[in-house]
Amino acid sequence: MLSIKNLSLKYGDRILFDSFNVTISAGEKVAVVGRNGAGKSTLLKVIAGIAHADSGDVDVPKGTKIAYLRQEIDFDMQTSVIHEAMKAFDELNEIETKISKLENKLHDHLDENTMADVLHQLEDLYHLRHNLGGDTAQAEAERVLTGLGFRSQDLEKPLAHFSGGWKMRVELAKMLLCKPDILMLDEPTNHLDMDAIIWLESYMMTLRSTILTISHDRQFLDNVSRRTIEIEQGKLNDYAASYSKYLILKEERDALMENAFLNQQKLIASKERTIDRFRAKASKARMAQSMIKQLDKIERIEWSPTDLASMVVKFPPAPRSGEIAITTKSICKSYDDKVILKNIDFQLVRGERVAFVGQNGQGKTTFVKLLTGIERPTSGEIIPGYNIAIGYYAQNQAETLALNKTLLETLEDISPPEMRPRLRAVLGAFLFSGDDVDKKVSVLSGGERARLAMACMLLRPINLLIMDEPTNHLDIDSKNILKEALLDFEGTLIIVSHDREFLQDLTDKTYEFKNTQVKEYIGDVQYYLEKRDVDNFRDIAKSTELKASAAKSESIKMPAPQGIKVTKANSKLEKDIEKLEKDISTMETKMGEPGFYESKEASSLMSKYKAAQDQLNAKMEEWMNS
Repeated sequence: MLSIKNLSLKYGDRILFDSFNVTISAGEKVAVVGRNGAGKSTLLKVIAGIAHADSGDVDVPKGTKIAYLRQEIDFDMQTSVIHEAMKAFDELNEIETKISKLENKLHDHLDENTMADVLHQLEDLYHLRHNLGGDTAQAEAERVLTGLGFRSQDLEKPLAHFSGGWKMRVELAKMLLCKPDILMLDEPTNHLDMDAIIWLESYMMTLRSTILTISHDRQFLDNVSRRTIEIEQGKLNDYAASYSKYLILKEERDALMENAFLNQQKLIASKERTIDRFRAKASKARMAQSMIKQLDKIERIEWSPTDLASMVVKFPPAPRSGEIAITTKSICKSYDDKVILKNIDFQLVRGERVAFVGQNGQGKTTFVKLLTGIERPTSGEIIPGYNIAIGYYAQNQAETLALNKTLLETLEDISPPEMRPRLRAVLGAFLFSGDDVDKKVSVLSGGERARLAMACMLLRPINLLIMDEPTNHLDIDSKNILKEALLDFEGTLIIVSHDREFLQDLTDKTYEFKNTQVKEYIGDVQYYLEKRDVDNFRDIAKSTELKASAAKSESIKMPAPQGIKVTKANSKLEKDIEKLEKDISTMETKMGEPGFYESKEASSLMSKYKAAQDQLNAKMEEWMNS
């Protein structure tokens, strides 16, 4: 159990926590929500003991193991991925060290009594190792790392070979593997692709840990939490509901609170007018004093309107382009010996709205950099359409801003002359008003820099908009506003994102990047997920309606754009893969059951599971090359 009592924290004149009180039972899955800057991350840091409140207490039972996914971690860069992940098993590692020392001692010339004592200690340690899951720890670590997107051949590579996002996945794996009593995750999906997010959702629900999650991914919160704690204007509001239900309950609660507050204010105003009248008459003075005492005893309802300030995004009218927005012919891209994209033919028609999806490292960002001219292909040709004006929001766009310049100077540097009189209005639309425009970029938060980078895009008309992970630093309200603006955008659109809720209904086509190739799905991200289940030979989704919709779309036989390559597999391979994936799914379900790793069948099943995975990888490789 986690108990927070009278927790208060103040920064200058701003009250972040005003006497927070909440109790969270063991095993509860809780979403922590609120606007950017409300104090969500600070609350998790206080619970983890990294930050401290001005007053109040955080009580947990003695011996409670708390794990907090931090955003900045120092790694030994020469440590392998699997070795770093295995550090999660602290107690097991200590036991292994003791076992190793005692086993080495057996090689010494020991007398009979000492030998018997060493063997007895080893027997106890072997038994303890088995009870703690030592026989399956390595396999479990490999399973979690694979679920988070690592390939089996990556596990022995040193961390120095991987980007910051992949290192964060290793840290997340450690948090999951140590099976803490309380697990706290701050934006865990920021560095994950769609496959890894879906896997993480399933895995989190098998954990017995109490889990507190901060995320701007609405669907992720719905899938991993059953209770929502809201931090708003220094107050903590508790809802026994998933995120979507919380939104409905919040609206109802706000309406009731507003009505109660307004009614009480009317009552108070009426009594105060009566008191003022009675004071003027000597015969009524005593009654006036009595009414004043009654008024003082009224428990005042505290209510203030929710901070509804939101950014305003409106793209300028898109200049008309030619019928074909952009075309690529036989595009290849390699970095040294690593092939990223191979013989990609792609054509985008004016007005099309497409999403690029796929695992990290499969070439999505590389491809959009080729389309924008930031990078050049190793071979092949890129042909922009007539009168194309490209607007590009990069994945790290906010990081490219000059830190020593003010917000106004940032816009002035790139603004056409006709826009200069409107720059303050543009900044105001993105919630930078008054003296804010004279702030240095260096003092802005991640979300504020993302908003500033987005404001820069509105200074010139564009008709081909390419956005790479635009939602990473935006809160849910800001994401919804951006989505509405993109729905109103008149030009051609390419979105790279792993945010399913954001992508849903935003695009007409989805392109999956995988194994140096690109595959087209004629539909939005929901359709892609349904069809991918079929393509990966897994169980078709539960919804009969979605099945019918997918079947109908398939029967139309829409022609694919020229050059998009769709590989075909022979029927025997498909059947083999389908059977293996069903077997693996059955085993994973069994492995997710409480107490599995303490059971007698654990070791045997883990061996079968690894063998099935190896067979599946081999079959998939054969299928991809067929």
